[in-house]
Parts: sequence; structure tokens; C-alpha cells
Amino acid sequence: MSYIEENFNAEFDDKLRYLKLLSNQYPTIADACTEVINLQAILNLPKGTEHFLSDIHGEYEPFIHVLKNASGVIKRKIDEIFGNTLSQRGRKSLATLIYYPEQKLEYAQKSEPNIEDWYKITLYRLIEICRYVSAKYTRSKVRKALPKDFAYIIEELLHEQPDKLDKEEYYNEIIKTIIRVGRANEFIIALSKLIQNLVIDRLHIIGDIFDRGPGPDIIMDTLINYHSVDIQWGNHDIVWMGAAAGSEACIATVIRTCARYANLSTIEDGYGINLLPLATFAIDFYGDDECIAFTPKIENGNDYTDKDLNLMAKMHKAISIVQFKLEGEIINRRPYFKMEDRLLLNNIDYKEGTINLGGKIYKLNDINFPTINPGNPYELIPEEKDLVEKLRSSFLNSEKLQKHVSFLFAKGSMYLKHNSNLLYHGCIPLNEDGSFKRVNIGASGEEYSGKAYLDRLEILVREGYFYKNNPEAKSYGMDITWYLWNGVDSPLFGKDKMTTFERYFINDEETHLEKKNYYFELEDDEKACNIIFEEFGLDPNDSHIINGHVPVKIKKGESPIKANGKLLVIDGGFSRAYQAQTGIAGYTLIYNSYGLLLVSHEPFESTQKAIEEEKDILSTTLVLEQQVERKRVGDTDIGEELKLQIKDLELLLDAYRKGIIKEQR
Repeated sequence: MSYIEENFNAEFDDKLRYLKLLSNQYPTIADACTEVINLQAILNLPKGTEHFLSDIHGEYEPFIHVLKNASGVIKRKIDEIFGNTLSQRGRKSLATLIYYPEQKLEYAQKSEPNIEDWYKITLYRLIEICRYVSAKYTRSKVRKALPKDFAYIIEELLHEQPDKLDKEEYYNEIIKTIIRVGRANEFIIALSKLIQNLVIDRLHIIGDIFDRGPGPDIIMDTLINYHSVDIQWGNHDIVWMGAAAGSEACIATVIRTCARYANLSTIEDGYGINLLPLATFAIDFYGDDECIAFTPKIENGNDYTDKDLNLMAKMHKAISIVQFKLEGEIINRRPYFKMEDRLLLNNIDYKEGTINLGGKIYKLNDINFPTINPGNPYELIPEEKDLVEKLRSSFLNSEKLQKHVSFLFAKGSMYLKHNSNLLYHGCIPLNEDGSFKRVNIGASGEEYSGKAYLDRLEILVREGYFYKNNPEAKSYGMDITWYLWNGVDSPLFGKDKMTTFERYFINDEETHLEKKNYYFELEDDEKACNIIFEEFGLDPNDSHIINGHVPVKIKKGESPIKANGKLLVIDGGFSRAYQAQTGIAGYTLIYNSYGLLLVSHEPFESTQKAIEEEKDILSTTLVLEQQVERKRVGDTDIGEELKLQIKDLELLLDAYRKGIIKEQR
């Protein structure tokens, strides 16, 4: 029985309709055969290199540098090619040129005594590196990555054959002419950026792009222009997504966090959101309040005056009180969130300046609450209502913020399965015995757990942002988005509560504790990991869980490698706030055709020093897994898709040869 007879027994008409559509793309037997040969060849190429990063938290300078140097991969490629022919200083200079071509070219034009010779040598070296890093890809894929202006020339040079003497002058003349017509600078920039693109086939961001650091907007602009990227939402991303959707509680939270870390410029300059109404409100109601507990944490070396810090502290306190009130509205509106223990404003004795937490009385370190009515503490006063409406309007009308959040929805998700790896930011809520926790997040009383829970949450978050004509569904979706920021069973948060109020108003640190979900106690348990793999349809024998969220305290001997290598935590402290705990400044996980590598980074000084003094990030590479046999495209998810395409094309060929479909000659 032929292939076509075997496969046409059922649903013949549907399959025939599909093959007729496919025949428009491949109108002859020759066309279909060529594509089968092409796809079959691609299956045997080495798999592309994937890079995984997590918890960047606005630290745009080290992040962008790590992208430019491909976590040290470019330097290693240079060493492999020129290790015996170029000095260490020369290799270092070449690497910096590839990372920052525009700036280094400007320097070279001032310092090189014979710029034409320098151009010629540099171009040959860059072409050699390009040829080396593009060898694992098809010509078609490389062609798509080529800059439009120089596509033909680069393609010719990449496929130069040095042993062919009759073409040697041809290639030399190309280089000479590029220099003579004044296009050497642009050509060097194009080659440098092509190298950067080719060494990272796909970039995975495992959450928390926003907050703490000074430039999440710069990171987002970089990601939008990146050639291949996906994002798994973190709790710090989701709260910005909620703010962009119009959630008032999320808006207040975003502003409070930026005020806490002296990053209000992200909101004002980065996203063009007017904070003057908040500043005016803060002066009116907290003008005589020192707001000591709300003094911003300075972590990025910003030089603020005492006056600046004083105003930020007042704005910080003002928006914090507004946040607590808005959160109270959600908790009361959604009793099934089970967050009644976060309704703290009505536990305060405003005369005595104390609060009752779990039957224990604590002294408050600040008792100035000019906007709180003790009889109805969650009611916004008229001035607060006006402030919230103005802020909401600014967030909804920030073109740049809406563009960035739209990108997070387009490229992002709660989790991702890719090439036998399961990616998510925080956790999968578990019970103490390792079973999936069943969670009710809606009025219907329906419970969700495991994969179904994450799937349901993602649908609701999307409804909260995209729904326009269903106010009730949009409101619920926005409240779920806020819940994912700090809810008791949020997989992005993973703790029983967020003790923001306690950290501000109570000195006793026992009230600051946040108990983690049982997932974090079980993440070193292979059995628990295997249960998660099976839930998500992955083979426990060759799969990995990759997440971030909780910084790995390397200084205290903690390892990012859990459950005998089945689970990898790659939050190594890109954020300066965590580097004292971690002892390093971030991780990159690299998955290439040879296996898994974990790269730990030392702190990055600055882009300026990287350019002027050629100071690269010092990185240490640890081989986690090494393949006996190199992985091919055929072993990947893309490979599975290509195999299906080959099967369909073979079916089309069978149809042509049986005369069921006529060739279009």
C-alpha cells in the first residue's frame, strides 16, 4: 500500500484540500523534491545556540553588554580563531570593536596612524569571524540575517574560497573598494552586528525585566529590536502590564516601587508619565512629615540632593497609602482571593499608634495618616480620587508603555516549553506532599492546579488588557493581574503574603517574614520535578526546569543546580540590590549543540569603561551537561515541525505521481 493510500483512508477531502493549497507553493514534483532535500539537510545541521537570562531588573548596561558579548562566547570564538596569531591585547581590542563598533571606530580614526591598513586588516578579521560563526547555519538563514545594504557583498565574502587563486583578486578588490568609496565604517558596523546576531540563535528572558534598576524601558527597546526572543512573565513585569491595562492598584504599586529605589525617572522620562500631580498632592498632605521610613534606597550611584530625596520620600509615602487603599478594594471585591489578612488599615489603633497582627500588638514607627478615615480606612478622599484618575489617564496614554506591554503580550507567556526545557519565572504552587495545589480564583468556585492553573491565569491576564467591550471581564482580568503580583497562590510570587506595610511601619522584623510556597522546599527533589515534567507533557529523563525569581546565594554555598541537574535557578543577581547576597552579578545559561553551560558574571563597571578601557565582564563558565553526540536541528522542536513538513511534502509528491493532483507547469 502506498503512502498516500495509507494516509487517505480517513478525512480524504480535508487532506486533499490542504495538499492543493500546498501545491500552490510547490507547483511541480521538482519544486517539492527540492524542498524535501533542503529540509532533510537542515535537520542534520547543529542546533542553534540558546541563551537564557533572568531577573534583569532594569540593569540595562550589564544586560546590553552581555547581549553584545554573547555571555563571553564572542571572545571565545576570537581566541579559537586568532589565539596563535594575535596578541591578547589585539584579541581584546577586536572583541571590543565587535561589541561597540560605532564608538571604537570613532576612537580608531583618531588614534590609528594608517587608517586604511587598519580598515583592511580589521575587515579581513571580521569576515573570518563571520564565516566561522555562520558555518552551522544554512545560507538561507544567514542571508536573512544580513543587513540589507551589504547583503550581497557579505554573502560573497563569507563564501570566499582561499584556495581558488582565480578569485583571490576579486575578493581583495571588494575590500579595497569598500575602503576607497568611504563605506568601511558602515561595513564594519554591519559585520559586528551580524556576528552578535549569529552567536545567539534565540534569547529566552525568564522574567523580571522591570523595577529596581534605572532602565527597564531601554531593555524593552533592545528586546523589541532583537532578532529572536521570548519572555516568561515575572511578577515585576506583570504589575507593569496591569498598570498599562489601567489597574489602579498596579499603577500605584509601580510608582511606589520606583519611588522606593529612586527610579521615578523611568516613569517620567522613560515613559513620559506626568508625576507632577503626585508631587503636588504629597506636598499638600505630607509637607511637614519627614517620611523617614520612605527615604528612597539609592543603589545606582545617582547624585540626589537632600531636597530631591525629601520630595521623593513624601511622594513615596503618599502613593503607598493610596496603594494600600486600592488593594483593600480588590481584596474586598474578590473574597475568593483569600487575602483578608492583608486588610491591615482597619487593624490600626489610630489613637494609640499601634496595630494588631494575629492577636499581637505592635508599635507603629509612623502615626501620621492625614488621608485615612479610621471609620472607613479604605475610602479614597476626593483629592486621592482625583490623583488616581490623573495617573491612570497618563499610564493609559503613554504610547511607549503601551508599545512595550503589547510586546510583552506578543512575545510573552506564563510558561514556555521549548526543546525539552520548561521555562517559568517563579514556581508551580505545590502542597507539602509535592502534589499540585488546587486554587480557586473566581466566583464560580472552580479550582485549578498545575498546568491548567497557569493556562487559566494567562487567559485572564490577556482579557484584563485586551477586553474593551466587556467591563466586568476586564475588571476581573486586571484584578487577577494584580493578584499575580502578590497573591497567596500566585506562581509568579510564590509566597503567602507581601509584607510591604510591615516593612514600612513596624520595626519588629518578625513581621517582615514571607513564607515561601512548598515548591521552594521541594525544588531539590527529583521526584517533585518529574511530577512537574509529566504535568507539562515532557520526558523526565531529558528535560530541565529553568526559572529565576529567587536570587541564588552563592556566597552562602547555595547552588543554582537543583534536583541533580533537573532544575536550574538562574537568578544570579543582575540587580545591584541582590549582588551582596549572591556574590556575583548574574547568570547566563547557554544551551548549544554540545550541551548546557552556566556562565556566572562578575559586576559590570560601565559601558564607558568597556569602550575606553576595553574592560569586558569577567565571566566563569561551568559545563553542566555535555552531549556525547552533538545535537542537531532534528532533535529540536523546530526539527519536529520540519519533519511534519517533509511528511506533507512527501504526501504531495505521492499525489502528483498518482495523478490525484496535477502539476502546475
